[in-house]
Amino acid sequence: MAEIRIRNTDERITGEQNVRQFLENQEVLYEHWNADKLPANLKDKFILSDEEKAGILSTFDEEIRDLASRRGYKTWDLIALSDATPNLDELLKKFESVHTHTEDEVRAITAGKGIFVIKGSEDVGYFDVELEAGDVISVPETIPHFFTLMENRQIVAVRLFIETEGWIAHPFEDPAFSKSQ
Repeated sequence: MAEIRIRNTDERITGEQNVRQFLENQEVLYEHWNADKLPANLKDKFILSDEEKAGILSTFDEEIRDLASRRGYKTWDLIALSDATPNLDELLKKFESVHTHTEDEVRAITAGKGIFVIKGSEDVGYFDVELEAGDVISVPETIPHFFTLMENRQIVAVRLFIETEGWIAHPFEDPAFSKSQ
């Protein structure tokens, strides 16, 4: 289940309803899917064949299509990252800079852990959303953020897009970010 850490105060928010309410107040969508649906052989697997990726997408097809129809997403894919991923550190450097997009950034975590760092309202500042299997988050296009891995450096996530070529990151320079880490 997702947890939130507010960086300025180190306050933690736990529990699905509390997390959902906090994120809703920050204009961020949060849902939770049943990760137990995933076949046991794929639950902790981070190097996936195309067939295994298709199997994960098929397992969550109903949830993906429901979210897509409610939010206008037209395409989706699956990303799997681990220490076995070629050039993982270079990829993470690209991910780990604050940016915005021309559309929502959506992740539905099916295995592993990840973290969104999001710029909240003025009274909140930056906060971390720690995600694990079953957590689904959609950060609106206008909200500065970035996504990265947690200490285990393993994740499998469904990404949903409005534009068929995917979203484009636009760097967001914010002197307040370096102060809030």
